[in-house]
Amino acid sequence: MSSSLTRRRLLKAAATLPAVALPPLAIAQERRFEPRPGAWRSFELTTNIAVPEARGTTRLWLPLPDLDTAWQRTLDNSWSSNASSARIVADPARGVRMLYAEFAAGGAAPSLTLTSRLQTRSRAVDWNERTAPAEDPALLRANLAPTELLPTDGIVRKTALEATRGAKSDLDKVRGIYEWVLAHAHREPKVRGCGNGDIRTMLETGNLGGKCADLNAVFVGLCRASGIPARDVYGLRLAPSAFSYKELGANAANLKGAQHCRAEAYLAGLGWVAMDPADVLKVMRQETADWIKDPAHPVVAPVKAGLFGRWEGNWVGFNTAHDVTLPNRSGTGTLPFLMYPNGENAEGRFDELAPDSFRYTINAREV
Repeated sequence: MSSSLTRRRLLKAAATLPAVALPPLAIAQERRFEPRPGAWRSFELTTNIAVPEARGTTRLWLPLPDLDTAWQRTLDNSWSSNASSARIVADPARGVRMLYAEFAAGGAAPSLTLTSRLQTRSRAVDWNERTAPAEDPALLRANLAPTELLPTDGIVRKTALEATRGAKSDLDKVRGIYEWVLAHAHREPKVRGCGNGDIRTMLETGNLGGKCADLNAVFVGLCRASGIPARDVYGLRLAPSAFSYKELGANAANLKGAQHCRAEAYLAGLGWVAMDPADVLKVMRQETADWIKDPAHPVVAPVKAGLFGRWEGNWVGFNTAHDVTLPNRSGTGTLPFLMYPNGENAEGRFDELAPDSFRYTINAREV
């Protein structure tokens, strides 16, 4: 048999086979997202601020890693500055600690460098191990309470009842709320910074587009309105993800804009459980060239499963506080949260979401 005849028969046989659509490269590659507790990672986190000019008295407030948990250890904080005074202070109502520096009028251009040494690791709840010690009842009550931008009545309560309809346990309620957020909210890249977490306005307008401080605030608010203690954890990405997701990590050499808040829900016997629906929505919107609308999509499914009860240790938490007061601030009112450097001088508040005009840089080094 000639080779040309053999080739014709092979082509004819192939033509009778059913057509199979080849998946895009992003789908064809195996995706994993399975954070689990392991070795501690040590980081040195540095924030440098160089205010261009001294215009009257200048004041700066920098968030500190202020959590010591099974997944994070704060080792120490040190700073250097030409400030007239610099010290660690705390919000009197919430207890949030921060570095405060004050520069007298008429001095040199203000400069400040804060270095924090810390350790992080990934975390994952063991759903079968219900031996976590009971939490302080006062802390649980605080994490059921409404805040200025996170009410628990009205449309928030109504939405919580919708999201948890048919749930028999607190775990069922949390899962229902997680699924509701993924089904109804979306990542909106045009929102400045991380958003502000005004969940009543989001729900009343039906515009559930936002970033992490909006999307995870919806999750936290719906949990609280369902009688489940929950809280946002405000922090910063430190390094690339160990998995194949570019949106779940950061460039350690340049962490401007790497701020990210996560969430926790409290479940009896399990303790504070890691949650991050906002990052699932970020992967859906930004991980690939196309906006993925289905949480069951092969690119999204591992993250959806992984961020219900886990998170990766390439991130540091600063604090869990809403409605933060900056000590010695010249103005009145509170901040929704403290996750960015803040500052002011005689001309008013600096724009913490504009690091190039505020003149701050943030970087991390794994040690």
